[in-house]
Amino acid sequence: MKRARATTAPVTRRQAMAAAGGAAFLPLAVSPALGIQPSGAAEGKLRIEELELTSVRVSERTTWMFVHLRTNLGLAGLGECSLGKRRELPALGEAFEAVRGRSPFDIEAYRAAARERAAGGIFEATAFSAIEQALWDLVGRAVDAPVHALTGGKLRDSLPAYANINRATRERTPEGFAANARAAVEDGFTAIKAAPFDGFPALDAPASEVAAAADLGVACVEAIREAVGAEIDILIDCHSFFDFELAVDVARRLQPQRLAWYEEPVAPTDVAATKAIASGIEQRMAGGEFLFGIEGFGPLCREQAVDVIMPDVKHCGGLLEGRKIAAVAELDGIAVSPHNPSGPVATAASAQLCAGLPNFEILEMQWGEAAWRGDLVDPPERFENGSIAAPDGPGLGVELNDAVAQEHA
Repeated sequence: MKRARATTAPVTRRQAMAAAGGAAFLPLAVSPALGIQPSGAAEGKLRIEELELTSVRVSERTTWMFVHLRTNLGLAGLGECSLGKRRELPALGEAFEAVRGRSPFDIEAYRAAARERAAGGIFEATAFSAIEQALWDLVGRAVDAPVHALTGGKLRDSLPAYANINRATRERTPEGFAANARAAVEDGFTAIKAAPFDGFPALDAPASEVAAAADLGVACVEAIREAVGAEIDILIDCHSFFDFELAVDVARRLQPQRLAWYEEPVAPTDVAATKAIASGIEQRMAGGEFLFGIEGFGPLCREQAVDVIMPDVKHCGGLLEGRKIAAVAELDGIAVSPHNPSGPVATAASAQLCAGLPNFEILEMQWGEAAWRGDLVDPPERFENGSIAAPDGPGLGVELNDAVAQEHA
């Protein structure tokens, strides 16, 4: 479902502050869970009325989906719910009912009403997370502050990022991966991720077929290393195609390539196997891209089954849940590198999250899939020397560029 943008009169700062119940003139009260409420706010001011969805076609593998929460006073909040090449997400309807008619400042109330259902599956989790992002965007716009300023402030102005070259690599050969890895380094990235084992056969396929697929994946990683040299970090995502024995065997074969991490050789929900693999190899382990909530990430952290967790603001429960997950990881000495093979809105939301995390390591960026990507938002998304600046605009810090979105609808 494509969105036709409604025209609304611009909201002045004075109107926005009044809409937030006087938040411009009264101190913000921050709950222990970092839910923001306007202290002394009058009832009946800013209320959420509509949900709108915009889909943008990126490639044969990818569609970006964005939500707008529109209010009675014209203020709107933005979030992203991209999920592969889907163009619709019916679960948004039920999630929206938990915020319809409410103040965007009622983030904890929304979580209380909708979180249990969100934990039930990826579609529900993604819908819940997108609306949560949009609530924070609305709050930030209402008080004219970036999200990171509302959740404890930022620790860094610039966020290191790695280039995920996987979707841009249509030629799934050592030469294809090497060419894109080299191009990403030329763009200034000092860390590259790929998933050269995509399309791996079922493990009960003929042994020769499994062995050939493993050989090809290893050859692709070797070609990437040869293309980028010794100083560039290489991260390899296995997308849970292996079992314990194959995971350890492949990791040992990749040892000469000095991987920065080895990601999800088995499903991260199999904590015992993940921990056993981590104990049997030299590489750092990463995982958790589709897990939801602290309950999803807690076992990986408590068991120290991975070195790096990868919550995705589109799937993990949103920005507030992302902070909770990072706090759980910090207790166990686990680094946080958000999963983010996403559009520029999720990247802006991820940057708001990462700016204030003590245990943040590096942010994922979907590289090379669309030359117009950066211009889909205003101000334009720009990566320089493999980093992105922490956005300082209100809310998530970006607006959707409707002209570019409509061009690629």
